[in-house]
Amino acid sequence: MKEGFDVFKEYIDLTQFAISGFLGVIIYAGLGIIITTVLQSSSATLALILTALAAGQIEYENALALAIGANVGTTITAVLGSLKSNIAGKRLAGAHFIFNITTGLVALAFIYPLAKFVDYFSDIVNISATDYTLKLALFHTIFNIIGVLLMIPFINKLEQFLIKFFKEKIVKDIDEPKYLNEAVLKFPDSTISALVNETKYLYKNAVFEIVSHALNIHREDVISDIKIKKIIKKSTINFNINVDDLYYKKFKSIYGEILRFATTAQNDLKLTKKHNKSITDIKIANRKMVEIIKDVRELNKNLTMSLTLDNNYLLNEYNNFRKKMTQVLRVIYLFRTEEDIEKYAEKLEDLKEKAKENIRKSNKSIDKLIRKDLISVEMASSLFNDNTNVNDMIKKLIEVAELLYGNKDSLFENNEDGKNNS
Repeated sequence: MKEGFDVFKEYIDLTQFAISGFLGVIIYAGLGIIITTVLQSSSATLALILTALAAGQIEYENALALAIGANVGTTITAVLGSLKSNIAGKRLAGAHFIFNITTGLVALAFIYPLAKFVDYFSDIVNISATDYTLKLALFHTIFNIIGVLLMIPFINKLEQFLIKFFKEKIVKDIDEPKYLNEAVLKFPDSTISALVNETKYLYKNAVFEIVSHALNIHREDVISDIKIKKIIKKSTINFNINVDDLYYKKFKSIYGEILRFATTAQNDLKLTKKHNKSITDIKIANRKMVEIIKDVRELNKNLTMSLTLDNNYLLNEYNNFRKKMTQVLRVIYLFRTEEDIEKYAEKLEDLKEKAKENIRKSNKSIDKLIRKDLISVEMASSLFNDNTNVNDMIKKLIEVAELLYGNKDSLFENNEDGKNNS
């Protein structure tokens, strides 16, 4: 490298920028930023600086400033790389930018004391006073360590700032994947992680909204502290939603992408048995969500019909269905958001068992209405079908929640093992 740079220096003479004092430090730091931006690599720039120093084209003090500039310049690469990334990528690039800028400013401000410390430390570890290349490498290591020590106490505040600064765009329709991109398909663990996150996003947004709105209930009410009886009592307006339309707008395209990524991973990647089991579970969770939407579509049709018929007994039965569904949605919300996951896991298990019992109990109440001639045969037929659908939906909603958010869920066990094996 030194011999190669002897030829290179005939065309580019870094000594022409030599200015003594702190101004020279700033100028060479600026050169380090420019060179790193062009080379798109701080490592390449550092190698270039070491070579230039060994070739005698720059002084030790110039090399220190160039190294600081190289560290700052690498943020340009990160920022450019994040332009088309998702929100997490932008936040990570922002953290990289803040870290390197802060470290660079601190190193520039204390460059002379740091240089003296490097000289002192070099004596301790027997580095020659004239071995400037090794001292430069030591300087670069020390000021990065200082940067890490400076930033560690502010990690939480930095996270809060980045979340606030880079806000997720809120769109009306969830019409494209948020976590799936072709890059994740290079590694099994990243693929599974993206598939899990995409499925979670689809479940807590699209499915949650479609089901709650199909019940003519606002999502805000479901996740509130308002008593469920009160919610049902006040939710008397028909939302007039089209479940099929919501399915195509909010669910189908992402569901298709999840299946495509899952199938591609199973065909093209070298997966362990646990990886394959995780992807199979993701497919099952998504298929159950499709079934839930289809079931709630039928429930919504009959629920809408009950609002138009002047029969309080029929309406009361459908309100009971709404209570059960709303209760399940609320517990699922708490299950995935609260810290005491075991408490809500037990509640979900109880609700799942009750769903099995409710089929028999509800059938008896419908039989009673028929015997007393309080509802027509057609109404009874719809109630029998919807009673089965509601309890089936309850079980599927809970099963998907347990699969995606449960501590003992095979998805996460497999994913964790996959990380350990990689």
